[in-house]
Amino acid sequence: MTTGDPVAFFREVAAEHPRCFWLDGGGAREWSGRRSLIGWLEPDDVSISYDAVAREVTRHVGERSSVVGDDVFAVLAAELAAGGPRDQWFGYLGYASRPDLPASVDRPAAREVLPDAVWMRARHVRLFEHATPAAGPGADAGRVPQAAPPRGLRHTTRTAAPTSPPPAAYTTAFERVQEELHAGNSYEVNLTYRLETLSDLDPVTAYLQLRELNPAPYAGFLQHDLADARAWLLSSSPERYALVRADRTLETKPIKGTTRRGATPEDDERERHSLATDPRFAAENLMIVDLLRNDLAMVCEPGSVEVPELMAVESYETVHQLVSTVRGRLAHGVSTIEALRTLFPAGSMTGAPKLRTMQIIEAVEDTSRGVYSGAFGWVCADGRADLGVVIRSLTTTGDGRYVLGTGGGITVQSEVSLEHEESLVKAERLLAVFD
Repeated sequence: MTTGDPVAFFREVAAEHPRCFWLDGGGAREWSGRRSLIGWLEPDDVSISYDAVAREVTRHVGERSSVVGDDVFAVLAAELAAGGPRDQWFGYLGYASRPDLPASVDRPAAREVLPDAVWMRARHVRLFEHATPAAGPGADAGRVPQAAPPRGLRHTTRTAAPTSPPPAAYTTAFERVQEELHAGNSYEVNLTYRLETLSDLDPVTAYLQLRELNPAPYAGFLQHDLADARAWLLSSSPERYALVRADRTLETKPIKGTTRRGATPEDDERERHSLATDPRFAAENLMIVDLLRNDLAMVCEPGSVEVPELMAVESYETVHQLVSTVRGRLAHGVSTIEALRTLFPAGSMTGAPKLRTMQIIEAVEDTSRGVYSGAFGWVCADGRADLGVVIRSLTTTGDGRYVLGTGGGITVQSEVSLEHEESLVKAERLLAVFD
């Protein structure tokens, strides 16, 4: 266990090592732990990156880069098998990491410039224990932050205040989704779009501001600064994609349903009650829970899949969210990487049924998702793993252009103005980093 200030230590590591990461437990919940992992690679350590357009996985060692496969899950599994039982890899999987599923990667004008996946085997990892705050962000579900005026979406490719009509492109996509829903082709579609902003903030400074503004259980930072694979991921995600424990228990915690925090305790309680009782939010959450029960059943022992918590309200610095927990026990012969691949991408970021809904998403969204909607965390050769969903996150190639995705689940009960406003609520804190 390392003592001292993780922020100062992180600044030094990021300045000295082109490939490094911070899995940041400073804003965590009790269910996710309060430990930080800060790690870095030496020049002769191994990392891999994936290009979904070329379908190439590249292995980076020193100044050498070579294509080693066409499936990032398979290459990662092979790297884990070739190492020792305690080897750990840290990284992310972008939305298009499964080439057998439909995901927009063939639109050059909209293609994300980051690698579609990056994984690093770190030689050096330091563990920091964060103190449990008596009253801090996320510590008290009833705590209400100071009221503040809505922040504008400045310098973005799409701009709209919460009271403005949704942009025409969003409205058109929403109407096409409604047609698919009423035709019975999907029960729920997670409709997203991308925002961009230009800033002279360096990624380290931007991340430190993000963690102050929006502390979250799956906060973290990844830097992969190689000439042929440059990537920075700045995460403040509240959602668990998959946890695999040593006893082979597999757990996911989908989020469906988001409202603002209230400006007063009375307003805040009204928002919490609305989230907990609104049939629209309940429908969204129940359909995703059912999808994930099905996904887990494909890799877990028969009869082991359960829902220990259904539609609990969790409160964060700026939003209330409706969270469920789905859990099972991996079946004999099913590896952790196989399970992660089967669940990917997170059902909360697609809709149900997954395959048909991803086809609808591919048809109606006018930009690729890139890293957004993927997963970020670590996997270990002994079978353990812990990854969050890539939401409430910023990405950049270090050129001053920051990208984020936002959106939400659409059902037949959805209203276009409310859904667009919810998407802005999710983006608000990320864009506040640059104010």
